[in-house]
Amino acid sequence: MRSTVHLNALRAFEASARHQSFSAAAAELNVTPAAVGQLVRTLEDWLGAPLFLRGTSGRARLVPTDTAERALPDIRAGLDRLASGLERLREGSASGSLTVTVSPAFAAKWLLPRIDRFQAAWPDTDVRLDTSLKPVDFVAQRIDIGVRYGVGAWPGLNADKLMDEEVYPVCSPELLRRPRRLRKPGDLLRETLIHDLSVDSRAGFPTWSAWMRKAGLADAATTRGMKINNSAAVLQAAIEGHGVALARSVMARDDLAAGRLTRLFPTISFVSPLAYYVVYRPECASLPRLVAFRDWLFEEAGKP
Repeated sequence: MRSTVHLNALRAFEASARHQSFSAAAAELNVTPAAVGQLVRTLEDWLGAPLFLRGTSGRARLVPTDTAERALPDIRAGLDRLASGLERLREGSASGSLTVTVSPAFAAKWLLPRIDRFQAAWPDTDVRLDTSLKPVDFVAQRIDIGVRYGVGAWPGLNADKLMDEEVYPVCSPELLRRPRRLRKPGDLLRETLIHDLSVDSRAGFPTWSAWMRKAGLADAATTRGMKINNSAAVLQAAIEGHGVALARSVMARDDLAAGRLTRLFPTISFVSPLAYYVVYRPECASLPRLVAFRDWLFEEAGKP
């Protein structure tokens, strides 16, 4: 029967060889240098051969023997595989952490106002938010699940449609209460128009020019105004009375319900060609934490 060497001894040897120091290895492994040295000696006794060159006066660094140097790549690969296997076991648990990637605006205007309900239902799951507009590598960055806005195609990821969206003008109630303001679409030409630059218009996302054409104002000049590259900030500017925003309905939902914003000209709107999708790696589709969060997202999206 083959003998089994304690994994801690292999970890101590690999870390000592990588750092060329018992002290540095000890700091990484959160033990004392003496403990690392003892683990390495245990491994050497089992092998019946030294793993580091010793006895040279003035040597400041640990230097593995030739045999040890040749063995290190296999040992490192084995330790990496074991770490990956343990991570897979942890992923199968309903408790632990869940890393979620969303845009900063979606986090601020939709997810964060609702996340307490998920945490109440799943108190053993710690949600970690990665808020970024840039594409993320789900494997390298250990992302479990995300919500993305687009046409529904992201290479290597499953994409389940979560919500469609309308686009329409909104403003603060105070702005609407002023005399002779915003009674008909043409009145918008006298207002500051707030433009959302966070979505590429080349994807077919409606712009102020497109809305004006639909309202029968084909020659309206719409390029001037306030330009903001964050949908949450676009709405905040409208709430504070800085102008009229062309709002995304999912982002504006809570502000409209709370009376912070008022929708204008409800008979004129666009259905966005883009939608919100829940995205995740296919091989992780059945993980309990992911399933719980995905189902919760759909439950929240379905609420009026």
